[in-house]
Amino acid sequence: MGTHVTRVLTLMRWGALGLLAMLMLAGPAWGAGNQLPLAKDGVHDPANPAIKMLQEPREALRSLPADVVGNNVRWVKALEQGLITPRTNILPDTPIKVLDQDVIMPRTGELPMVRFPHKQHTEWLDCSNCHEKLFKSKAGATTTMNMFQILQGEYCGVCHGAVAFPLTECNRCHSVVRK
Repeated sequence: MGTHVTRVLTLMRWGALGLLAMLMLAGPAWGAGNQLPLAKDGVHDPANPAIKMLQEPREALRSLPADVVGNNVRWVKALEQGLITPRTNILPDTPIKVLDQDVIMPRTGELPMVRFPHKQHTEWLDCSNCHEKLFKSKAGATTTMNMFQILQGEYCGVCHGAVAFPLTECNRCHSVVRK
């Protein structure tokens, strides 16, 4: 068995921790940052003449703030700068509630504590996207969350690593230094 395969199998035995290590070792090539042309992305039909009417991802994302991970876009910065205006609801009568409140999560061992900014999340999503399925609304009620679960796609991991910045960016969440 090749050295690379042996390393991957060893990392896989470590479960979620192995996955994180694999992501960190893979570097930028792992992410979707190198946007493929629509005709080569495996989603769009290159034989369909309508493909020429669509904007290529590189062209669409070129003017947005750059990132070095994930899909290479700082989405929150783009939102704050007014470069994008995501649709807040599908039905026009749906009330929108942007909550400008940070939650500090202290149970992080010796790592810096996690600051969860509701504002950036509720500018994109309705509260019901996360509450009560992923997180309980009552402070302190979500007691079992840990990094292993997050790395396996639960809690924050439902979006981070999929459609939001990847989980290799520890300091974006673990940002509150302990005194």
